[in-house]
Amino acid sequence: MTSSDRPKPANFIEEIVEEHLRTGKYGGRVHTRFPPEPNGYLHIGHAKAICIDFGIAAKYGGCCNLRFDDTNPVREEQEYIDSIREDIRWLGFEWGDREYYASDYYEQLYDWAVMLIRKGKAYVDDLSAEQIREHRGTLRSPGKESPYRNRSVEENLDLFERMRRGEFPDGSKVLRAKIDMAAGNINLRDPVMYRILRATHHRTGDAWCIYPTYDWAHGQSDSIETITHSLCSLEFEDHRPLYDWFLNELGVHHPQQIEFARLNLSYTVLSKRKLLKLVEEGHISGWDDPRMPTLAAMRRRGYTPEAIRNFCDGIGVAKADSVIDVAKLEHHVREDLNRRAPRVMAVLRPLKVVIDNYPEGKTEELDAVNNPEDPGSGTRKVPFSRVLYIEEDDFREEPPIKYFRLAPGREVRLRYAYFVKCIGVTKDDAGRITELRCTYDPATRGGDAPDGRRVKATLHWVSAPHAVSAAVRLYDRLFTKPDPDEVEDEGKDFRANLDPHSLEVLTGCRCEPGLNGAQPGGHYQFERLGYFCADVDCRPGKLVFNRTVSLRDTWAKIERRHVQHDAGA
Repeated sequence: MTSSDRPKPANFIEEIVEEHLRTGKYGGRVHTRFPPEPNGYLHIGHAKAICIDFGIAAKYGGCCNLRFDDTNPVREEQEYIDSIREDIRWLGFEWGDREYYASDYYEQLYDWAVMLIRKGKAYVDDLSAEQIREHRGTLRSPGKESPYRNRSVEENLDLFERMRRGEFPDGSKVLRAKIDMAAGNINLRDPVMYRILRATHHRTGDAWCIYPTYDWAHGQSDSIETITHSLCSLEFEDHRPLYDWFLNELGVHHPQQIEFARLNLSYTVLSKRKLLKLVEEGHISGWDDPRMPTLAAMRRRGYTPEAIRNFCDGIGVAKADSVIDVAKLEHHVREDLNRRAPRVMAVLRPLKVVIDNYPEGKTEELDAVNNPEDPGSGTRKVPFSRVLYIEEDDFREEPPIKYFRLAPGREVRLRYAYFVKCIGVTKDDAGRITELRCTYDPATRGGDAPDGRRVKATLHWVSAPHAVSAAVRLYDRLFTKPDPDEVEDEGKDFRANLDPHSLEVLTGCRCEPGLNGAQPGGHYQFERLGYFCADVDCRPGKLVFNRTVSLRDTWAKIERRHVQHDAGA
């Protein structure tokens, strides 16, 4: 692809890449990588990074590697690796045969560490982890050199080899780079490169008892794979001087590290450490609980990969961190599902309706539109009978002002069917309404009344004899505050802001009979109620649906207000 064929740069990263292509810095190549640590499930923040890493490579005719930075066997599991692969493919990206692991390079990383020792640029330290922290100093004061910093090259080589052979206890020694304990950037104050850790690795088994740190393995893995542009989130900006120092001292291929703002969402935590706490402590049912911000959870809830990609494109690529309103993500989900989700009728809190003047035993097949946004989706038949269910909330015995739905003596339209009027109410001994008695106007089937009278409300419904039962899970935001870390009581953390009402399970819901064939992952708009997805547990005879998102589009309303305000200004 020539420069004239490409779209103009959309962000500062693309401007840098274009400049490198113009100057021939990497021989006209664009080679990126997505480097997750396999210590948890991917979340919506990773989706942004995936779209950037794979998207930049695709735009410039390059390629993107998937590399697992597996340098901490204590926290890493095959389950996480499998889920990461699944999530990336679900988002719509492929890496071909370019799946790599930092553990693929353990021998090379060890040899390079030996090279730095020989150059006098690395040493074995006997200080404990706590002592190393104390010696590191602060942002305002320089660090203090370790008493072991000036060991001879020969002693360091011997000790490092013996560390590898397993002659020392865990945590008793580390290998550190010898840089500058007075550096303004704390990351350059003799960072740890290797630590002793006897733990079985998911790929290398017990072959190693020393493991490289992320900072030591990351840049060198990029170099081995001849990455050109190492794209990462903003928290790694202060690590870039160390990234560059290692590569320069080794004299190897040197990718360009470029940082972008990470994704922060309101009402959401995106720390894997915090998400793991929620899982381990049982606050949610697992990594794929639909209230979680993981991609597995969003998939189960009914979010589409197209909606997530559109969201990531819409928020852009910035250099400074900010918080994105979660309503914007929900807006993109609604927009996508509005185009693709077939419409169906379901009643979540059923109230029985008997149409007194409708013939007993009669059933009609009425035409219902599958999706008004997709003319090619056609229509379906829904059964109509004398006994129906409507929503409890669609009837008020004493309706408040501006309540236009069903009430005694009032007439409404039943979607795709007839006008009906309430003529009576049946209650149980406790005074609860159990049944409505209504009449219908046969002349209003699927349209207006011949005499021109109008109604102010249209209700959804299902035929009682034909309805299928379902359980419906109504999910809300997991946290009560836009910033979950904002706590009022000292000693508490983000868990204090968990919403105990973030999940409501409704049983005994009634759906039109066509939903009995719902397959796990199927998307639907329950008319007037919102978008729903058939859960992984869904099967004929045991229907389970998760609410993906409501019909209300808060973000669109906010944007419209802003546009109107700007126009008025």
